[in-house]
Amino acid sequence: MPFGPNIMHIIRFTDPDNQTHWGIPENDGQARLIEGDLFGACKPGETLVSIKQILAPLAPTAIYGIGLNYRDHAKETGADLPDYPIVFMKPGSAVSGIGDPIPIPACCARGPEVDYEAELAVIVGKVARNVRVDDALNYVFGYTVANDVSARRWQKHAGGKQWVRSKSFDGFCPLGPHMVTADEIPNPQTLKIQSILNGTVMQDGTTSDMIFSVAEIISFLSEDNSLQPGTVILTGTPAGVGVARKPPVFLKAGDQIDIQIESLGTLSNPVIDPS
Repeated sequence: MPFGPNIMHIIRFTDPDNQTHWGIPENDGQARLIEGDLFGACKPGETLVSIKQILAPLAPTAIYGIGLNYRDHAKETGADLPDYPIVFMKPGSAVSGIGDPIPIPACCARGPEVDYEAELAVIVGKVARNVRVDDALNYVFGYTVANDVSARRWQKHAGGKQWVRSKSFDGFCPLGPHMVTADEIPNPQTLKIQSILNGTVMQDGTTSDMIFSVAEIISFLSEDNSLQPGTVILTGTPAGVGVARKPPVFLKAGDQIDIQIESLGTLSNPVIDPS
């Protein structure tokens, strides 16, 4: 790690002059600025700055998603367990932060079927290429909470069964509320993960149910492929998604969706209509 264990939670935020910073939040609405390169040599500085707005923890260099990576989720969908990680990508334009609205896409108005997916997000901290599984966690800078929002109609029927389109609309990749450095999460396969829709728990699982572990995913993605610092990997979702419920439960304007992961915090976002 580029800095010591006293740095745990890192936020990305704007100050009253609309300048963007990384910092360590204090208790008085301020943050202690981080000096240096976040993914290189850096340290906590002496400067305190007022927080105007908390943003997504980073602007990812790339976003990889892993589909069907929880055993209980595969079971609820009736799918066979995959032999290899199922990989898709999201664009950076889909990223949003805590409190930012998730818009129901206007092009989905005739049948939006917009769904939530609670996910552990991994943040790569240094170039990872051809990484061994037993060394993979050494390439992790930290973790954050993610919601892999998905428009099921586009995923299944209106998008040629191509997942990227259904998962790439604006606001479809909320991240936050902060990054927790990897030294605080020695084993990412023991975390409780939930989604809560309007106060009702919808997903309630643990990362121990992953088919492919965080280390296995990093190793797989790095095969002849250089994962750059700032790459975000969404590691799959547990059972309880809206599309698998009877009857299905999809997000609608006025909803509040919260994603909670043990030791990482809560990511909360309202849902709005296309206007």
